[in-house]
Parts: sequence; C-alpha cells; structure tokens
Amino acid sequence: MVKTNSNRRLDGVALIVFLIFAALVSRLVILQLVQGEVFALQADNNRIRLMPITAPRGAFYDRNGTLLVSSRPGFTVSLVPISGPIADEVIVRLADILAMKPEDIKKKITQQDNPLAPIQIKHDVGPEIITRIEERRNQLEGVVIEVQAVRNYINNEMGAHLFGYVGEISEDELKKKKTEGYKTGDIVGKFGLEKVYDKELRGINGGSQIEVNVSGKPVQMLGKKEPVLGHGLILTIDAKIQKAAEKAIDDRLLYLQKQLGNPNAKAAAAVAINPQTGEILAMVSRPTFNPNLFNGGISSKDWSAINDNPFNPMQNRVIDAEYPPGSAFKIVTGTAALEMGKVTPEEKIFDSGQHWLVPKGNAHGAALGWIDFQVAMVKSDNVFFYELGNRLGIDNLEKWARAFGLGAPTGINLIGESEGLVANRKYKEKVYDEEWYLSETFDAAIGQGFQLTTPLQMASVISQIANGGHRYRPYLVSKIVSPEGQTVKSFVPEELGTLPISQKNLKTIRDSLRAVVAPGGTAAYIFEGFPIPIAGKTSTAENPHGDDHGWFVAYGPFDNPTIAVAVMVEQGGYGSDSAAPIARKIMEAAFNLPASKDMADIFAEKEAAKIGSTPAKPKQ
Repeated sequence: MVKTNSNRRLDGVALIVFLIFAALVSRLVILQLVQGEVFALQADNNRIRLMPITAPRGAFYDRNGTLLVSSRPGFTVSLVPISGPIADEVIVRLADILAMKPEDIKKKITQQDNPLAPIQIKHDVGPEIITRIEERRNQLEGVVIEVQAVRNYINNEMGAHLFGYVGEISEDELKKKKTEGYKTGDIVGKFGLEKVYDKELRGINGGSQIEVNVSGKPVQMLGKKEPVLGHGLILTIDAKIQKAAEKAIDDRLLYLQKQLGNPNAKAAAAVAINPQTGEILAMVSRPTFNPNLFNGGISSKDWSAINDNPFNPMQNRVIDAEYPPGSAFKIVTGTAALEMGKVTPEEKIFDSGQHWLVPKGNAHGAALGWIDFQVAMVKSDNVFFYELGNRLGIDNLEKWARAFGLGAPTGINLIGESEGLVANRKYKEKVYDEEWYLSETFDAAIGQGFQLTTPLQMASVISQIANGGHRYRPYLVSKIVSPEGQTVKSFVPEELGTLPISQKNLKTIRDSLRAVVAPGGTAAYIFEGFPIPIAGKTSTAENPHGDDHGWFVAYGPFDNPTIAVAVMVEQGGYGSDSAAPIARKIMEAAFNLPASKDMADIFAEKEAAKIGSTPAKPKQ
C-alpha cells in the first residue's frame, strides 16, 4: 500500500520527536553520570560558605607571669559573594557606614584569591556600626558580621614601643609573604616584638562550613575547624619596673615643663638592663601612643594626633635616637687613659678653668685647681678630660669607644636600631673633606662634637663597668611557649665581647662612679638616703637645636650589680635635675623600696587632682 502524504508528515514529526527525546536523554545521561560530580560541587558551593576563624595571637607575659598583651573577641565586617559579584550600590552603602572610600573596598575585593571566601573589609568595628548594618540589612546583600580575635594591649600605652602593634597586611608585605601563607586581610605585626615574632605569634586559622539559603542567610553549621592559638612570649621585662619607669618619666617631664622652665622637655628615654645577662627589665620612650588605636585601622583623627606631633611618638628613642652622650662618655675616656698609662689614679692635673692648648673650659668658668682622676669624675671636670683626650689622641679614643661596642648596633631583637657614631678622622674626611683638629679631640673626649650614642648603647657601657668588662647582647624575650605552656625556644645570655680592662683600673672607675652619688658628687642630693649602694654618672650634653639634654647612667647594688640604668631627657637641662630622679624611681621599683616623693611627684598629684575636679561642661 502506498503511504499518503499525511502519513509521511506524521512519520517525519515522529522522527523529530524521537531525535529530540534522544538528545534530551543523552544530555541527561551526560549531566547525571559524566558531569554529575562537577555540578553537585557547584551546587554545594552555592549553598555552603567557608567562614574563616582567625587564630588568636599568642600572649605576652612579663618575667613573673603577668599578662601584658592578649587577644579579645571583636567584630569584623566581611563581604561574601553569595549570588554573584557584590553590587556597586552595596559597596557604596557599606563604605558610607564604615567611613571608607568605595574604591578601597573594591580594591580589597580584587585582591581576594578565593572568589568564594569572605573578604574582610574592616576589623574590630564598634556596636554602632553593627547596629547601622543590621538596620539596613535588606540593602546590604553579601555583608556579614564575623567574630574574630582582636589584639588587646592591656595597659594601653605601657610598653608600646617594645610590644609594637598589629594591622592589616599591606600590598608590599603581601608580595613578600604570599609564599609563606599570608593572604589579603591578614592581621600582621607592624612594629616592635609583634613584627619580629609575627610567625610565632600568628597561630593557625580555623574555619566553619555554613549552609546558607538563597538569600545568603545561615541555615546550619555543617562543620568546624577550631583555630590554633599562636605561641606566646615570656619577656624579660618586669612589669613593676616598667610601670614605675613610665610614671617617673611622665611626672618628671611635666615638672620640667611647668616648673623648671623647660617647655620643650617633652621627649625622653629610659632603659633598665640586667648587666650580668643583657636581659632588658624596662624600656620606655616618650612621647608614646596607644597601640589599641591601630585595631581595625587607626582613625584619621588619631593618626593626625600621632603624625603631627613634632616629637614623633612612633620613634623608639631607646634604640633609634642618637644623642651626644656628654660627660657619661668620660667613662670611656677615663678607661682608655688608665689602661694606656696616659694617667694614673694618683696624678693631679691643674684645672685653671680653661685648657692651656685650646681655649676650652668648664661650664660656668669653674676652676678646680689641682685634681686627681676621682675628683675629676665626681665633679665632671672638663679640663681634666680635655687633657686626657690630648694625651690619648683621637685614634686611641676611637679604638676604646669601639671596644665598648659604640658605633655599632647592640644587636637587640628589635627592628630599627641605630648604630650611633664614634668620632674619628675618616668620618670627617669623608663627610666634610677636612682634616682633624685638636679641638675636636677635646670635644670627643667629653662626649660632644661628633660623638653620638643611643640610650641603649650607654646602658651597655655602664653595664660593662658593672659586670667586669663583659658586653652582652641585650634581649627582650626569654622564652617562646606553646599554647599548652611547653617551651618552644629559650634565649640565653650571649656575650659579644670583653673589655680589656685590669681589675685595678676597673676599681678606680667604679670607685669614682660610686663617689658621684656620695656627698659632694653631682648626683648626691638625688640619692640622699638611698639604702642601696649604687654608682652612676650625670651628664649634660650640649644641643645645638635647643636646651641641653640631660643624661644619667647608673648601676647597683655597687658590690653585686643586678640592674643598670640609662636615662636621657631631651632638652631637660642638667642631668641631675632631669634624668637622675627618674633613675632613682626605677631603682626603687627594682629593689622593692617604698617610692619616695620629690617635687615632681607632688606637682603631678596636684595636676591630676585639677583634672579630676574639672567641672563637666553643661549640656547644650
């Protein structure tokens, strides 16, 4: 039978239907069997979010176990690309709430390696920002609030220059550290010990697997990996001595400004060290800053207050500021002259008030007549030490300064230490293209002219006299400990050099420094009635940019030293007025003595009382 045209058309339609059905079945087979796992994974990615949990950084403890730096819970604002790229209008709204620029948020988004991971935008936000985000939740798709660990500097400004602070990793830092596991949004150490020991402190981040609905809201937690706390640091610092040193400096600066006519006495540094080991017991630099302000990114207002301060609060003056050491350098000159036989303890040199070769004399034109080594040190006589410089010559003076470790970093485990400057011929020829003059040797012999040191270097100098000539590397960390309290690494004293000084000459230097704080010495009235025998040296260094700098270096107890101190007050005037009283307060704390009161304490208490009793402004 011959098929009709109608039947042929039906057969054609059936064939087409069959082919379409076959294609659909084939596609279904491919989707289910061949690509099923791929699409299942994509579906999971659409409904499952990996929310990282930042590991809390390890804590800092003082040498006695006192907690100094810890971590606390804080809120972090993040973006999660739930249904695609974050909309521009969401970025603009969020930028307004966070007081950020939209382009800065977009930059963070483009830097993110994992397109499915949360992008941390701002850390440690306050409750007012959380409230504003929740109020506009429907307009902020993809914005989430995470609870993350935030650094907590328990005593605010205390120890800021040695602890440092943390902040979000920068582009430059990320380029250098990406291969080490660092990523965009990570919080890293920026300064001080936080930076030096960042790897040890960081810990291991954890995370949560969270199922979200089509709106991106959490439905249930599918799994969680707890973060691992970072290693902690046991410091050599004694919190009691640190607090006493900070208060002493603050009170003395206030007193110098308000009462003694030194309005620019706004900067100072103090360091206490165990001369037998090199352990730092306290380190203070003023002015200072509060490292907690950097959590979540420092505000423009707070940064301006720090950055616009002409006395540079961010500088650690203990290790990074160089000053003429003044008369404290006479310890070096005296040691060199005794050891090289240029003078004996008994020899007397005539002081007419001015040296006979170069017209340089004592402060205020004083003339002491015939004096020996000890009297010259006790009275800080310039003419006597000018003559020692004349007999030594600049080359020998340079040699002995370097034997004390001057002109080079001490090697402390902090970043940014200055090396200072030892006066020498080559330096002048290189910088000024001039020959050396005898008058410059005179200046160098009393710690002026080209001589520059840091407070830590001067603490090392006095420590070597205290301990018999051993130069130790100063250090701040005694142990790195695991979260369980197990010791990961210990640090022990490291001797870097030995001063070639005889016991006889060492005794001469020590006895002279002991007499400085005894009746008749330049620091006698400051340490009057002090029950522990100590030795020290006052110093007033000329400053071409303003008032003189005040210095004091000391150690004690005299027979068995356990602490050495160096204090420097910028534009503080006489060292006996500015620096020595601070050193006394530090030593009182170190020796567990009752804190004595001087005029600076009384003045500070009165000022504090005024502030406390200031009436509140009426509400408008």
